[in-house]
Amino acid sequence: MTSSLTPDNNTVSTPVNRRDFLRVSALAGGGILLASYAEPLGAIERLGMSTPAAEPMLSAFIRITADNIVTITAKNPEIGQGIKTMLPMLIAEELDVDWANVRIEQADFDPTKYPAQVAGGSTATPTNWIPQRRVGAAGRAMILAAAAKEWNVPAGELTTAKGVVTHKSSGKTATYGALATAAASITPPDLATVPLKDPKQFTIIGTRKKTVGIKDILTGKPLFGLDVTVPNMHYATFVKAPVYAAKVKSANLDLIKQQAGVTHAFVVDGTDNLAGLKAGVAIVGKNWWLVQEARKKLVVEWAEHPTSQQSSAAFAAKAKEFFAAAPHRNIRNDGDFDTAIKSAAKVVEAEYSYPFINHATLEPQNCTARMNADGTCEMWTTSQTPQGGRALVATTLGLKEDQVVMHMMRAGGGFGRRLYNEPLAEVAFIAREAKVPVKLIWTREDDMRHDQFRPGGFHKFTGGIDANGKLVAFRNHFATFGQGERFASSADIGPGEYPARFVPNLKMDVSVMPLGVPTGALRAPRSNALSFAFQGFIDECAVAAGKDPLQFRIDMLKAEIAPAQPLTPQQQAGQMDAQRVIGILEMVRDVSGWGKTKLPKGTGMGVAFYFSHRGYFAEVVQATVSKAGEVKVDKVWAVGDVGSEIINPNHAEQQVQGAVLDGLGQAYGQEITFTAGKADQGNFAPATTASGSAANFPLLRIKQAPPVVEVHWKKTTFSPTGIGEPAMPPLIPALMGAIYQATGKRVRQLPLSKADLKWT
Repeated sequence: MTSSLTPDNNTVSTPVNRRDFLRVSALAGGGILLASYAEPLGAIERLGMSTPAAEPMLSAFIRITADNIVTITAKNPEIGQGIKTMLPMLIAEELDVDWANVRIEQADFDPTKYPAQVAGGSTATPTNWIPQRRVGAAGRAMILAAAAKEWNVPAGELTTAKGVVTHKSSGKTATYGALATAAASITPPDLATVPLKDPKQFTIIGTRKKTVGIKDILTGKPLFGLDVTVPNMHYATFVKAPVYAAKVKSANLDLIKQQAGVTHAFVVDGTDNLAGLKAGVAIVGKNWWLVQEARKKLVVEWAEHPTSQQSSAAFAAKAKEFFAAAPHRNIRNDGDFDTAIKSAAKVVEAEYSYPFINHATLEPQNCTARMNADGTCEMWTTSQTPQGGRALVATTLGLKEDQVVMHMMRAGGGFGRRLYNEPLAEVAFIAREAKVPVKLIWTREDDMRHDQFRPGGFHKFTGGIDANGKLVAFRNHFATFGQGERFASSADIGPGEYPARFVPNLKMDVSVMPLGVPTGALRAPRSNALSFAFQGFIDECAVAAGKDPLQFRIDMLKAEIAPAQPLTPQQQAGQMDAQRVIGILEMVRDVSGWGKTKLPKGTGMGVAFYFSHRGYFAEVVQATVSKAGEVKVDKVWAVGDVGSEIINPNHAEQQVQGAVLDGLGQAYGQEITFTAGKADQGNFAPATTASGSAANFPLLRIKQAPPVVEVHWKKTTFSPTGIGEPAMPPLIPALMGAIYQATGKRVRQLPLSKADLKWT
């Protein structure tokens, strides 16, 4: 693995919230506690969340003790993306302390203290880049003020480094720990005006820092949700209907209650909310394995449910019907597609489809709950959205939200799955009914069959190429899921989807079919699927035009058309910047040696780019396909533009490499299919379905991973943005482009296990 950083300049422009300020208190035994009051509306708006709390939020972040140890609170959930390390780095940088003296603690969920405690959408960096640095800078300013007062010198004559204040002319020095108590009496500075470091002065940001707690993880120390234990804790399993939201008609509870180790067994009526408490049967006992043995003897008769009429075959057939008819609605219509396609020198047509898939987190869904004597429900959770989880539990139990206490545990992967909080609602309900503390652990089969699945989709593309090899007409008819003008979760598409704005005559049409299967966001939601279809078809257009696929994209981006109507500031902020895309395409062309290497027969290179969750990535894949049709990725080059700084290069590179491997796993063989409203797949290993066919959800094997994923960064003038999502969407279409170059065969349906790639 290699990483490089290409600088343009270090200018950063980020709006400052003038209603942020600090609260400070002294610690017993010497020290200082810094807490940041943040005006709530700004924090909420930055995340696009709902109505903020009425009162300001107190956010305690820094504790400095007399021994010069600095403890920094990491406020966001840690799901494996390195946030617990990255956010404290921002504070520590501006506080100007020695990273070796920094200790990091995970915050519990507390909306009165911590704004926007969420892990999702690659939002942690852009929403915290300035606020967290300002907290650290304010703490440093107070330490300086305390030293200036004690030494009777101007604060401007003082410098800091690694938690030590120095007055050069007098030779005086003092540690932060020695000054902390005095600093507690200093009037806090206005966070809106506190100066921040020039990036050239950074000593922590931009350096490689190990993951906080990595030794504990590697040595198996209990850290994760699955590791939680509380006194008198029982274990629970919760059996839901194979057909989503079906109710329990009958169950042999008397037999189950007689099984060894079982203390409770009861029916849960549930609700119709596919992301909430669904109907099922709860089995509770003091031993996990005995509870599972009892589950094997459970016999449930499920009530009829309309979703049993739905299947993967029916979805595909309905899409064919849509494509043969007029679309339900149009979401964008630029120029005159119908006229332009008639006069095109070449017309390209293709249908693309991709399946439902599972999040497949290494740690299955779990949560522990305890009802306390004071009427509160105390929970230990791996939720990515603890605020949403708390609200769901409160609604489920009929409590006020402040009666639900949330302890945030490290999660063994999220990828969007833990944005949804059904396990929290289930375990809270079970704990209340059983009147004992309960840990609920989903089996892998529960996890596989009751996901909030990434939805499948179907696309029919038509493209028109003129005599000069330019794409002058483009139409997409998207067959997806929803009702009326409302899309199913993560099954939507926006009018700005590329190549909108770069083709003069363009139509985006949509038709929707009803869906009873729960769906939701998966890493790079929408983008992870749409990229395969749109970038794949753009590749086909490039070949039809007789153009190099990479240069074809650059030429398109240079021919941006004016919008049909003026954009709002919000639309402009979320709009893809063509120049940034051109920059990463040119860089990935150079680092990969695109077009300069003669490849052997059966080996090809493909390219794709994507703008996703504020980040820009272009990727080149080199792959070899054997004559038997076996695909092996030789190397991947990834170039990212996520702004002016890479805060922790270790985590940044790991996130990109993980995204590449994640995409490869999805491409090779992952799909969830449905028969009579039920998911066919139940685990990673092959299993037999009701129809007698083998069904499994294979993860990427080590031998399938590329030996090299080369990561490069293009540094630009924009404020830093996240990395977890944007690196994944280009991978699959770039791989498909490489396969085409190697074999001459187009892959228009995922996964690759369905494709015949044999060649001679």
